[in-house]
Amino acid sequence: MSDTNLSETLKLAIDLISRTSVTPDDAGCQPLMMKRLDAIGFNTEPLRFGEVDNFWARRGTEGPLFVFAGHTDVVPPGPLEQWDSHPFKPELRDGFLHGRGAADMKGSVAAFVTACERFIANHPDHKGSIGYLITSDEEGPATGGTVKVIEHLENRSEKIDWCLVGEPSSTDKVGDVIKNGRRGSLGCTLTVKGTQGHVAYPHLADNPIHRITPALTELCAQAWDQGNDYFPPTTFQISNIHAGTGATNVIPGEVEVVFNFRFSTEVTPEQLQQRVEHIFNQHQLNFTTEWNLSGMPFLTPKGELVTAISDAIKETTGYTPALSTSGGTSDGRFIAPTGAQVVELGPLNATIHKINECVKVADLDALSDIYERILENLLTDR
Repeated sequence: MSDTNLSETLKLAIDLISRTSVTPDDAGCQPLMMKRLDAIGFNTEPLRFGEVDNFWARRGTEGPLFVFAGHTDVVPPGPLEQWDSHPFKPELRDGFLHGRGAADMKGSVAAFVTACERFIANHPDHKGSIGYLITSDEEGPATGGTVKVIEHLENRSEKIDWCLVGEPSSTDKVGDVIKNGRRGSLGCTLTVKGTQGHVAYPHLADNPIHRITPALTELCAQAWDQGNDYFPPTTFQISNIHAGTGATNVIPGEVEVVFNFRFSTEVTPEQLQQRVEHIFNQHQLNFTTEWNLSGMPFLTPKGELVTAISDAIKETTGYTPALSTSGGTSDGRFIAPTGAQVVELGPLNATIHKINECVKVADLDALSDIYERILENLLTDR
């Protein structure tokens, strides 16, 4: 692919997408970024935890500290034959850059770097400090990535004031939506025991699927809360049900049900667990539950960071973004508890994790311009 007439952001995005960084493999993306950051005065610090590569970079020693947070890992591409072009051989077609990670989130990561390069060239003596927190474990279990880097920073009392996460937040046009919070995520694996037997002799067995069905119906009908000004109501979804031996004439001895809550700040994980188990007890189930809290809800109300980002989008695009807390979890859930203001801003999310993932080329350059303006709004006296 020729570099003729390609912007610096697009060239870097192409280079990053070309690297097969399926989680948790970084595949050389982070050294490429660190080399660019070293060249503009950052102190870069590779941080490996287990099999996960991360890095922390900082330019400046004074506060306030503004941080770009993101990830270089991508989800597996799926069947290659279903792609119109190879997922790790990026192609430009009809004004779009195609490839795995184009939108989630190598495009954002490229825009981070080029925005910073221009900003520092124009403002070498900017106020405060700029940081980068980059991981290769966002799309996986997220146990050796951002959470570990935050622990590392907390242990040496290095505090983030403002954090921009490059997750694809936009809906119809770049910057039309920013995420100033996320719902919590609480999962559960439920096992209900019965008695295995022959389907022709149900009186000699106890079918756990029949036992659990009324309880699941009741759970699906529950109103868990009404949400609030910032969060939609809490939702409950069943994602998996497994039972049986595979034979049509055997009543199973147990059934496993996997479900998840995406919850607002109106309820706690403990309250959800208590309500669920109360319903199971009411239905006299012989059950066990294994709960997994993968993230608490967080919120950054209107203030310095939200204002700086909203103004930057308005100044660059002419429109004002909407604030949202919808969508899945992000690594912001590990950063917000430290007291940092956290906002997510990235490209359109229409093709993330899909076959033929892509991003509009013009959006990458617009995103880089917005990021640069955010730095100007927060770290200069303009």
